[in-house]
Amino acid sequence: MLKEDFLADYGLNATSLAMALGVSRQTINEILRERRSITPEMALRFSRLFGNTPEFWLSAQHAHDLWDSEQRILGELDQIEPLDAA
Repeated sequence: MLKEDFLADYGLNATSLAMALGVSRQTINEILRERRSITPEMALRFSRLFGNTPEFWLSAQHAHDLWDSEQRILGELDQIEPLDAA
């Protein structure tokens, strides 16, 4: 989402984004390659730069983390039988 929606729309690349945020290019590259998560601090930086909320960025990270976790343990989840309320 960051790469496809925000960098393209604002005409940014990893280097210019890093400079605008006051972080290293390595940090941005790791986020773009999904090797680093968006932290609350980074969410604050993104929200300030792009004019949205930190919750937007943290929610997107949370949704990605849940999806990724589900994909990794899908077979195990299928073996769990839901309980019926008493």
